[in-house]
Amino acid sequence: MIGVYGGTFNPVHFGHLRTALEVKELFKLQRLHLVPCRLPAHRGQPEADAEIRMQMLAAAVADTPGFYADRRELERDGPSYMVDTLAALRSELAGDTPLVLFIGADAFAGLERWHRWQHLFEFAHIVVMTRPGFQPGPLPVFLQQRVVDDAGVLSVEAAGRVFFQPVTALAISATEIRRLIAAGRSPQFLLPDRVIALIRQHQLYQATTDQ
Repeated sequence: MIGVYGGTFNPVHFGHLRTALEVKELFKLQRLHLVPCRLPAHRGQPEADAEIRMQMLAAAVADTPGFYADRRELERDGPSYMVDTLAALRSELAGDTPLVLFIGADAFAGLERWHRWQHLFEFAHIVVMTRPGFQPGPLPVFLQQRVVDDAGVLSVEAAGRVFFQPVTALAISATEIRRLIAAGRSPQFLLPDRVIALIRQHQLYQATTDQ
């Protein structure tokens, strides 16, 4: 089973990394692709350049077996659509290899606004990472009929299912990290030291941002 975890990673922090590690272990992933978004489709361009965000991510996961910092969205023009990323990954895998997209509950709530969102299920399962005790609201029929309660189903089918998985939700926000740095305060213990070193090297997030 191969996993995909996307985001702007602006910057990558321990909240991202802890949930990524948990799902890698829980689903016994052979590999987890962490995919920085070059140009988000539904928000402004991150103030940190995509290449630098990629450097920070690669530094953060360099010593974690099974984590792969995947730059494929940086090499595509136009907005970064997850459906294109999954299609590209699927083309590299054997047809029966399960592929799983991991997203947060907030992202899942807005899934119907994603580009060609229904086509995501042609290429992958979706696992929604939730807080313990989370209960999803009413779902469209298209999604409801795909929900499974047994994670084992994901390992025997290649794509097409939805599963809700509680994870440790660390109260760490990339927005707050950027605000701390802009205010001249230390982000230590919120993200890896290697990432902090790159932030300092490139003098990132020095000005106050509203993003």
